[in-house]
Parts: sequence; structure tokens; C-alpha cells
Amino acid sequence: MELITSENILLIGSVLLMAGVLIGKTGYRTGLPILLVFLLVGMAFGTDGVGIKFSDMHTAQFIGMVALCIILFSGGMNTRISDIRPVLVSGLMLSTVGVLLTAVVTGLFIWWLSGMAWTNIHFAFIPSLLLAATMSSTDSASVFGILGGRKVTLRNNLKPMLELESGSNDPMAYMLTVILIQMLTIDTAMSAWNIVIDLFMQFFVGGIGGYLMGKLTLRLIKAYSRIGRNASNDENAVQATSMSSILMIGCVFFTFALTIDLSGNGYLAVYICGIVAGNARLPHGAGISKFVDSLTWLAQIVVFLMLGLLVNPHEMLEVAAVSLLIGLFMIAVGRPLSVFLSLSPLRGITSRSKLFISWVGLRGAVPIIFATYPVVAGIDGAGQIFNIVFFVTLMSLLVQGTTVISSARKLGLIDDAAQEDDFGVELAEGHPTSLQTIVLEPSHLASGNTLRDMHLPDGMLVMMIRRGGEYIVPNGSVRLQPGDKLLIIKKEADV
Repeated sequence: MELITSENILLIGSVLLMAGVLIGKTGYRTGLPILLVFLLVGMAFGTDGVGIKFSDMHTAQFIGMVALCIILFSGGMNTRISDIRPVLVSGLMLSTVGVLLTAVVTGLFIWWLSGMAWTNIHFAFIPSLLLAATMSSTDSASVFGILGGRKVTLRNNLKPMLELESGSNDPMAYMLTVILIQMLTIDTAMSAWNIVIDLFMQFFVGGIGGYLMGKLTLRLIKAYSRIGRNASNDENAVQATSMSSILMIGCVFFTFALTIDLSGNGYLAVYICGIVAGNARLPHGAGISKFVDSLTWLAQIVVFLMLGLLVNPHEMLEVAAVSLLIGLFMIAVGRPLSVFLSLSPLRGITSRSKLFISWVGLRGAVPIIFATYPVVAGIDGAGQIFNIVFFVTLMSLLVQGTTVISSARKLGLIDDAAQEDDFGVELAEGHPTSLQTIVLEPSHLASGNTLRDMHLPDGMLVMMIRRGGEYIVPNGSVRLQPGDKLLIIKKEADV
């Protein structure tokens, strides 16, 4: 009986998805990042677990590339320009200078470690830098998942700064990885001038291409909507939303491929394209956003499950001691040093904020995907590079990923008075109102403890009250208490 059939692949894939989702729900109770759970599920079903064998690095690299395009585009769509404008310089410093410093400092440590007689790794200087470069960026999926999945508000614009960094630093790590691989595989030496020109072209073409493709994406979606309005029979709204969403995803992959063909950075282009599209008013925008969010979760789940299947834990254990030292160095020295140095020219960022930024140096799917590039290129020691990166990623998610919120609380960087909470209520697209939540304090009840006594401004109405786990329908006679959360609807003009 043939085991590798289309039906068996679908069977195994569906079991992995269902197991990952159900087990991932426990992440909210245990504090584990949900994407780490999917990674562990993949490992449990892999060679050293249930026994599913998957070792095709080329396929893994392709699936990772597709998933990363979707994840970065979604991250761009969810990035509000108004939010990142105050932190634009600091975010870009972290995503460029910070990544470069992390790669250099960590690479030097790995090179020094390779010279020790007791270690089982023996990398030369360039391979040491290559290993460090694959791990030099923070993972956008992990950062978006943790910061976006927890309804907390960070002080000092830290959330948009970290999201901007994680969404825009993958291109820098990718370019460093590719350049270092070229230095190891091309017979002729690359001059410093050629490297600078290559970096410039990657950034310039990627940035301009992403912006122009973002504008083109908007035009195409609006043109599709206009064609539907001018048709003799009105198009079904659900179909229009679905087709517009598919058109947008097509534009994402077109943006990536075209930018790569023009010697630009496709990942940077996709992220900028997402920012342009996400900050415009789109026809069927709410539906498109839901579609992209769902597709992003699917992409993240698939890539983490796949990477879990790809690794052989017994091989990873062979480099566990060295990987542990490298991971500890990155957490305690490499990342903090790069953060403090790259942000040192900027005033106004407190030491507590820098410490927190240093701690949110989460590694995830992206470093593992980049670690497949040396394997595919046939670099000596690529197997060790992959296993070390995987170990360090697991360590980062376990140590840092589970303590992001608690560390922010200990550093006094969580604003409890401004916690995000939408009560699960959504407004219709284009509705001229907005929702806001407030937590009642004793000062709010100085004139009385009913809604009637609060004298809300015209155009504002309390829709619901939550007290602990209880939801209360508001009316003028309900007795309010400090700590009650009010969901308020108000006119846009009052925002």
C-alpha cells in the first residue's frame, strides 16, 4: 500500500491543523506564545515523534517565502501611519543599524566560541557572521501575535515602535544573509563598494516598488468596485468582498516577484505595499481586512507546523550546549547592546523603554526560514547552522515570549487606564461613529453614581457596562461603581 498519497497528505495536514488549533488554545492559560505551540506540535509529529518525515529544504524555503509575504503584508496593513509617525526614526534605526549591530556582535561571539577547544562547532569568521545574520531580526509573526493578541496598552509608543521594527527588519537580515552566502559561494571576492551598492539597490528598489505597487493595488481594487457598480446587475456584496480580497493577495505576490526581478528587496516591498493599502479607505475594507487576517493566521500556523516537522530534535541536541550559550549571549548582551547603541543618538527614549525593547527581541519563523538558505546553497556546516538557529528560536520564545507582558508590567510600561477593549462589538464599514471604552474612577462619580449624573456630552451614548464578568444593559438608573468599564459610541467629529 502506498503511504505517500494526496489523501494521506490531506489527512495528516488536517490532523496537524486541528491539533495545533486545539492545543494552541491552552497557550492562553499557560502563557506560551500560540505560535510556539504550533512549532512544538510540528516537532511532536516529526521524525523523532510520531514519525512523519519531512526534510525537503527547497519546499520549506518556498512555503516560508509565501507565508512571510502574507505575514509582512498583513503587518503593514495593520500599521497605522499616525501611530508610527512619532516613532518612525527609532523604529527604522532598530530595523537597520540594530540588525547590523546584532549580526556583528553575535557573529564575533560565535567566532570566538568556535575557537574554543571544548566546543563542537568550528566556524570561520564569515560563516560565524552568517549564522548571526540569520538570527539578527526580530520575528514579525511572534511580535504581532503577542502584542496584538493581548489587550494591553504600552506607554511611550512602544507597541507601534516594536511592530514597526519587527515588520521592517526582516529585509535587512535577509540582505545580510544573502550577501554572506554570496561571499562564501562566489569565487571572486566581493568588494565593500559592491556590497554597499547591493544594499542600496535592495532598499531603494524595494521601497519605491512597494509604494508604487501599493498605489496600483488601490487603483485595481477601486476599479473592480467601480466595474461592479456600473454593471446592469449589482454584484453580491459577499462575492465582491471575496474577489477584492483575492485580487489584493494577487497583488502581494506580484509585488514580491517583480521587486526581486528588479534586484530589489521583495519583503520590504510587500511590507510597504501593505502600509499603503492599509492606510487608505478601501471598498469592502472591513471584509478584506478580515480575510487577510484569517489568511495570515493560516500562513503562520502552516509555516510553524512545517518548520517543526523539518527539524530533527536529536540533531539539535548535539549542539544544545553551544546553542544555549549563543542564545543567552543574544538575550543578555547582543540584543541589549544593539538596542542601546542604535538608539543612543535619539533623546526622549527612557532606559526602561530600552530595556523592554531589548527583551522583546523575539526570534521565530523568520530566522528558521533564513537558516534554510545556507542549506540550499550547500554551505559547509549549514546543518549545524539550521539546528543552532532552531534551538535559539525555541529558547527565545520560551524565555522571552512568555514574559513580554510581565516584564512590561514590572518596568511600569503598561497603561492600565487605557486598556483596549471593544467588548466584541464592531461597527459597520463607513459608519460615521467610533467606539471607546473608559474605566470608571471615583472622580467620574463625584456628581452621582448613575449615567444620568455623569452628564455625557451630546453625541455620546453608553452602549454597555461590564462589571467583572457581568454585562449590564445601561439605563439612567443603573448604579455605577469604580472599576466599571463603559463602552461608548460617539460621533467621529467628537473623537
